[in-house]
Amino acid sequence: MATMVLTAVGTALGGPIGGAIGGLIGNVLDREVLFKAKGREGARLSDLQLQTSSYGTQMPRLFGTMRVAGTVIWATDLREIRTKSGGGKGQGSSTSYSYSASFAVALSARGVRSIGRIWADGNLLRGAAGDFKTQVGAFRLHDGGEDQAPDPLIASAQGAGMTPAHRGIAYVVFEDLLLSDYGNRIPSLTFEVEADAGAVTIEAIVGALSEGQMGCVAESQVEGFAASGADLSEAIAPLVEAYGLGLCGDGAQLVGEAGPVVALLDPATRCRRINGRAIDPVERSGAGADSVALALSVRHHDPARDYQAGVQRVTRPGPGRIERGIELPAVLSGGAARSLARQRLDGIWTGRDRMTVRGDWRALELEPGMIVTLADAPGLWRIEEREWEAMAVRLALRRLAGAGGRAPGSVSSGQIVRQVDAPHGPTRLMLADLPRLTEGVANGPQLVAAASGGPGWRSAALYALDAGGTAEPIGRTAPRAVMGQIDAALPPGSTLLLDTVNSLSVTLLAEDMELASADGAALAQGRNLCLVGQELIQFSRAVRTGPASYRLEELRRGLRGTEWAMAGQGGGTSFLLIEADRLVDPLAVAGMEGDIGAAMRLLAIGIGDVEPATAEVMIGGAALVPPAPVHLDAAPDGAGGWRIGWTRRSRAGWRWSSGGDVPLAEESERYELRVLDGARLVRRAEVTEPGWTYDAAMIAMDGVSGPLSMDVRQVGTRALGRPGMIERLL
Repeated sequence: MATMVLTAVGTALGGPIGGAIGGLIGNVLDREVLFKAKGREGARLSDLQLQTSSYGTQMPRLFGTMRVAGTVIWATDLREIRTKSGGGKGQGSSTSYSYSASFAVALSARGVRSIGRIWADGNLLRGAAGDFKTQVGAFRLHDGGEDQAPDPLIASAQGAGMTPAHRGIAYVVFEDLLLSDYGNRIPSLTFEVEADAGAVTIEAIVGALSEGQMGCVAESQVEGFAASGADLSEAIAPLVEAYGLGLCGDGAQLVGEAGPVVALLDPATRCRRINGRAIDPVERSGAGADSVALALSVRHHDPARDYQAGVQRVTRPGPGRIERGIELPAVLSGGAARSLARQRLDGIWTGRDRMTVRGDWRALELEPGMIVTLADAPGLWRIEEREWEAMAVRLALRRLAGAGGRAPGSVSSGQIVRQVDAPHGPTRLMLADLPRLTEGVANGPQLVAAASGGPGWRSAALYALDAGGTAEPIGRTAPRAVMGQIDAALPPGSTLLLDTVNSLSVTLLAEDMELASADGAALAQGRNLCLVGQELIQFSRAVRTGPASYRLEELRRGLRGTEWAMAGQGGGTSFLLIEADRLVDPLAVAGMEGDIGAAMRLLAIGIGDVEPATAEVMIGGAALVPPAPVHLDAAPDGAGGWRIGWTRRSRAGWRWSSGGDVPLAEESERYELRVLDGARLVRRAEVTEPGWTYDAAMIAMDGVSGPLSMDVRQVGTRALGRPGMIERLL
């Protein structure tokens, strides 16, 4: 707009010269001010959200292996990361913002051994192999030992003298956890914590919680347990209820229903008279069936469900409507939980049977909690109460179901929807200088970068390296590409016919990568195009030969002018499936011109990579190079010379759909011809049409009589084309 206005004003004031000056000034204004490419800014936080923690939140003491939600005990402000990309070649730049945070999470008031998987907002953040699915600067575990030192990151932020070591508290520290996947806030985290190696017995749990002051006689064990409560009684209450434990004697020991029989109540010890009055030494009582629980449920942590809550419910025959539930913060398999529920329901049913026995002074040796037998009553009985009553010792007994329980029937943990814990694997990076992959004329080099990794790999941060080795961030790679290598050498084949003789054996990076067959219509749309070394190939049939290996058949070779790269396709040559949405143009994202002859070096760092992946290519401008002419022919001209002919190809269009000449794609049609005697140049010529006569006079002038060869190259606007050859002339 400014160009037109100022040209008109300049012409009116100063004639043609004034118009030219005005046009020049207007052009600068249009380019640099009015129509200058503007940069784009990505979304930026105006209100940063942080996960909070409640003061006084109780911290459990963990046993075995448990999945627990931690408590954030320290956090930094969110760190803003500003990334600018693009801006070259008159294009607008793009600025994006991402956020990270460093924080500490307390896990257990008891020491732990290790941390396994970690979930963030229900999604897997860290796999079983220790690989993170989201970018983390560093991760540390403080195991809760009495000699642990303060965390260095917290100490650097709070001051060495102001930072507690949190001895006796197991906690973890995250450094610079990328928050873009979690709405730019610290996510809700749950941790798979291994406090003990293997399963832990009820006896060991009670002993640890009581610091050795209380014993326990119980044969049961759990895979994990989280103890919480204001005191010992609250901490062990779930175990007491679930396993039918009872305090024995002075309260220094817990005994399970399958515990040892410690006494035998002999009828001779019973008291039959009190103060000269005859009494019945044994009184039986029992509750009605409809007053006893009909069903019982045990809610537990199921390892088959990634330690999420599982429920096992059992019922009994007969009347009743009462349901009872047990909340057990322990890790049990579905079968173990069902067996436990059955034992408890059987115990409740059997416990309807009550008995009061009055004995003489010898019954004082018996204490509440002991399990006894009676000569005249079947089964096992637990002493619930002991009371001195009018010269007799009254014992209140409850019948026990006995050791063990019924074998559970078919047990299921329910439908399990488990996230795939796929390892990230090291990042693999490929960089290639290719012909234009779409229709049209390329005006600059066409570089493509592809990256891939293990089954859990998603993307990697991408950097451009300058001559001094400085890494400049230019964004991220495209999604995971299908990459690998060929297993055996691939001989050269025909570029004119479908190659049904040779096949391509490929081993991909991971077993979950797939290659599929395609029909002619799909191939015409560009399906199954792959890069083998520097040769572009299409395949029609893909036959799986192993977990990650394929045999590719019915090949189309040397596509888009890459027939020159057929030689040297040995075993180990790189393989890349060309898919547009899995490739990135590094020149475009970096805002670089891509000068011919310059080196392009890239660096990619994925999540969990110990070392970055690198790739380098010398920019040759394959998209700017005219392809080699085809159908070269030499025929005698009848006068002692030779008539040379060929067919032109174009870098603008690779489909010969009209049957006519393909688009020229160059400023003019020109060819360079060379006549060679071995490696010696005999004659050079330039022509403007696809034909040339090497006449008898030229042959005589060149003084040659033996076999010659000849090559023909199209002279392009930006580069000299690749040669088409006539191997023998004369």
